[in-house]
Amino acid sequence: MNEQLAVDIEVPARFAGQRLDQAAAELIPDYSRARLQNWIKGGQLTVDGRSAKPKDKLFGGETLSLRARLEARGEWRAQPMALDIVYRDDSLLVINKPAGLVVHPAAGNPDGTLLNGLLHHCPAQELVPRAGIVHRLDKDTSGLMVVARTLQAQTHLVDQLKARSVSRVYDAIARGALTGGGTVDAPIGRHRQNRLKMAVLERGGKEAVTHYRVQERFRVHTHLRCRLETGRTHQIRVHMAHIRHPLVGDPLYGGRPKLPPEADRALAEALQQFPRQALHAAELSLIHPESGETMHWSAPMPEDMLRLVELLRADGRE
Repeated sequence: MNEQLAVDIEVPARFAGQRLDQAAAELIPDYSRARLQNWIKGGQLTVDGRSAKPKDKLFGGETLSLRARLEARGEWRAQPMALDIVYRDDSLLVINKPAGLVVHPAAGNPDGTLLNGLLHHCPAQELVPRAGIVHRLDKDTSGLMVVARTLQAQTHLVDQLKARSVSRVYDAIARGALTGGGTVDAPIGRHRQNRLKMAVLERGGKEAVTHYRVQERFRVHTHLRCRLETGRTHQIRVHMAHIRHPLVGDPLYGGRPKLPPEADRALAEALQQFPRQALHAAELSLIHPESGETMHWSAPMPEDMLRLVELLRADGRE
């Protein structure tokens, strides 16, 4: 499967003296600067019909011509899979991912991932890098993810993520009875000893900011709403553990379950056997790449988290 691109555009006078790749990134904003540079180097993006170099300077008045073919990316195979598609149009897919589903093939998970299911539902996704996946959820985190259906949409979404204009709000159940909300502003990087984990690192970590507020407080647990300002790997899990309120069921950062004094058997078993980190991507807002409209989606907490909240609530009443 492939798609032919054909774009012709005249360079306005205001771009005189600018590099070709810089001007192209402004004049053809549907594609990343790196991709445009590759097309310039490969002769698919020409100036007045002639090949050029990305650093060549423009005078204004030239015609940029793009003739490129989008080809299938990667060697992944399509696999039938039930997907909860919340929204679909020509530019976007919004999916409510279940817990337990890996997003992207990797060592140990060569197939059976969300990406494989996407290729089955929408074969044209093979034309978009990573099948249009622009952000990920951990395997055992449930909830909303946006997927780009075109290269143009992917570029726009990546730019929005970099500009922090995509809003992502999560439901989380944390250990400890928090008395109020707050913000964790602590850089995150790979753990120095355990390479499977992330950690707060004062040196070498990347900026990471999580805002949280109390949704409901129980005896020794709290239902939180967390909003990401940045999107680091395991960010909410790491930040909540950092302030000594790890998520229920978190195998990497949570430690041993904490039971309320004299908790009944049902609650004790639910806390001790909760099969994953209690984290759900509940709300997603972004600017639509084509219409410019602000779009918003929400997904209720899944059954396992709802049942845990009900048990914690009942424990508080008793």
